[in-house]
Amino acid sequence: MPVWDELVGQDKVSEQLAAAARDADALVTAVAGATPPPEASRMTHAWLFTGPPGSGRSTAARAFAAALQCVSPDRALGGVPGCGFCDGCHTSLIGTHADVQIVRTDLLSIGVKETRDLVRRAQLSPAVGRWQVIVLEDADRLTEGAGNVLLKAVEEPAPRTVWLLCAPSIEDVLPTIRSRCRLLTLRTPPVGAVADILVRRDGIDPDVAAAAANATQGHIGRARRLATDPRARERRAAVLRLPLRVDDVGGCLRAAQELVDTASDDAKQLAEEVDVKETEELKTALGAAQGGRMPRGTAGVMKELEDRQKRRRTRTQRDSLDLALIDLTGFYRDVLALQFGSRLAMANADAADVLERLARGSSPEATLRRIDAIAACREALDRNVAPLLAVEAMTMALRAG
Repeated sequence: MPVWDELVGQDKVSEQLAAAARDADALVTAVAGATPPPEASRMTHAWLFTGPPGSGRSTAARAFAAALQCVSPDRALGGVPGCGFCDGCHTSLIGTHADVQIVRTDLLSIGVKETRDLVRRAQLSPAVGRWQVIVLEDADRLTEGAGNVLLKAVEEPAPRTVWLLCAPSIEDVLPTIRSRCRLLTLRTPPVGAVADILVRRDGIDPDVAAAAANATQGHIGRARRLATDPRARERRAAVLRLPLRVDDVGGCLRAAQELVDTASDDAKQLAEEVDVKETEELKTALGAAQGGRMPRGTAGVMKELEDRQKRRRTRTQRDSLDLALIDLTGFYRDVLALQFGSRLAMANADAADVLERLARGSSPEATLRRIDAIAACREALDRNVAPLLAVEAMTMALRAG
């Protein structure tokens, strides 16, 4: 299956990337003296993939990286790079190719130190592949200092090095960086296309796939999780009951506390799965005896690991809260659609009775204010406001309407 098949509902972007991959292949082949490069190459050294959450930014970047490393013999016969079967494509897609560095963070930001390491790697020639490819999936999380470090590498690119940056929008990347990148904008995939790939690729029941795709309004990753994880469905159902629990102040405060507690439990569960393993591996690497004391001079290293794990738990909690707020926004969007008599498909058709009740009991203006309150809560969390305070303020605003 060609790598472009992974890009759900992104036909235009697939065509652009396939054309650039063909030109990149011709450029590398020309270096070897086989054929001249194209006069007007569609290949460049830096790309910026933007699009809403769930549009497949990182998937597109990985597919392009695989096409750049494609070694299928069909290329010599006019085939398009990115076969999906050769060693170059396969190892690039699963993240084990020696010349494809995939960078994503589970922390709140990417700092200067990590970025300098990437820049040093970008100066190296490809070891076994055709290009040195750096895929930065969270370019929007670069600190200002890290962005300035990256700018130097993008301004003065090394030969046969390609930067693939992913961010929700161009505003999330420094202007000096985005001006040196070729921009590709992805759209939210159609609901039907998401359901189709869940059936074809993941073997999910068509009815379950359709319900998950509709509930997440085309977000591929969330749709897959909702279709395969019963706990995710339970959490979503609990979030959708929240609008019925904010009739009084006590209900608002209890609902806020439960929402924050659920997010904390998610972060704690991830920590239990990952932190213990990381800590034991580091202790072994530092030479600690089984169940014994740590060697001298290693306290700083252990403290650094603990700080990183704490930042990861914080981000996990915020991400979990953000997903709940997105579901809540979709709920009130359905209420608003009913109030205006829209015929758009509802994302929460399974809660039609509740939606009808709320639509009759309030005005469109009140619903819009509630949606604004949820957006304000998300912004407050981005500004590091204490989660409980931000969510309590939101639930009180939902009650006021």
